[in-house]
Amino acid sequence: MTQRPSLPPLMMRLPPPPLTRPALGLALTAFLRRIATEKPAILSRLGPYRQSRFLLDVSDAPFLLLMQPEARRLTAHSRRAAAPDHDAAIRGGLAAFLAMLHGAEDGDALFFSGELQISGDTSAVLALRNALDDAELDLTEELAGISGQPLGRWLRRGSALVARKSGFILSRQEVMP
Repeated sequence: MTQRPSLPPLMMRLPPPPLTRPALGLALTAFLRRIATEKPAILSRLGPYRQSRFLLDVSDAPFLLLMQPEARRLTAHSRRAAAPDHDAAIRGGLAAFLAMLHGAEDGDALFFSGELQISGDTSAVLALRNALDDAELDLTEELAGISGQPLGRWLRRGSALVARKSGFILSRQEVMP
């Protein structure tokens, strides 16, 4: 198993600032809606599972995320409370989630190695993984697109620097044949 970077443990111990979860939820929902608008095939690729509720438990992050594709909603939830109702859950470190999302690591390999664990409706998780694979998302490019021209260029450079220093895969890598 590959040694992956993780967020500093201090982030898990610090109490979140007031209104962090609601503000983060609004920002994430707006981001998810933009992606769904730009790449509508993601929702159609989910088929009947677009009504599913997916719990994304990024183990080294301070919040749980609940994604509801049909409602185009992504909300942050406290780790200290019970997990929100969900149909399927994916758990693992941020580095593994980012590697899968950006196509640097095969989702199946991450599941079989134990770096990502799934529970609940495995068919829904498989549909989500396939939809994300087909969409070829690049979070840096999506954020740069929202930010506009001058800020987008700075964001790309900053993302590349953070990726080099942290080891996190923050953008889609071009695969050379």
